[in-house]
Amino acid sequence: MNNIAIFASGSGTNAENLIRHFNGSEPSKARVRALFSNCSGAYALTRAANLGVLTRVFGRDDMYDSGLILRELQQHSIDLIVLAGFLWLMPESIVNAFRRRIINIHPALLPKYGGKGMYGMNVHRAVKAAGERETGITIHYVNSEYDRGDVIFQATCPLLPSDTPDDIAAKVHLLEQEHFPKVVEKICREGVLS
Repeated sequence: MNNIAIFASGSGTNAENLIRHFNGSEPSKARVRALFSNCSGAYALTRAANLGVLTRVFGRDDMYDSGLILRELQQHSIDLIVLAGFLWLMPESIVNAFRRRIINIHPALLPKYGGKGMYGMNVHRAVKAAGERETGITIHYVNSEYDRGDVIFQATCPLLPSDTPDDIAAKVHLLEQEHFPKVVEKICREGVLS
């Protein structure tokens, strides 16, 4: 059984989807054991707590200076870290300890529209401004640079000239909800973490 920790900074729709997928009644190769957030007001914390998942709010020092978060991940026997709308760069200490065991979902087709500051509606506005005819999601391994890890999976959706950034966000969200749990499950089932 693989133990998953989710890191989230926002509303947590992807986090809830993952928790329901892995902690539901269907047999799975993994369980979500904890949700970590750098934002005490993140609704992801409420979603996780309502589903019986341990939650943890932490500060910058816990993550980058004291090593506390790395120690807690190890104490909880975490095998895989999943970033679901987490906005901080993962520190080298965690990246090194969980090499190719940290994955992220990005709301665009990387390498386009990635990097620092490219998250959420910032991405969708940039896609709209560029006049793209398609967009999508990228699930990738995490390294010590924003959105630069090896791509695991991409899915696309067509865009219409009339689509607003909100329309684009809705289309991308459907892709996230459909594919993210399946890709994480596949990583666990194929024994990548063993």
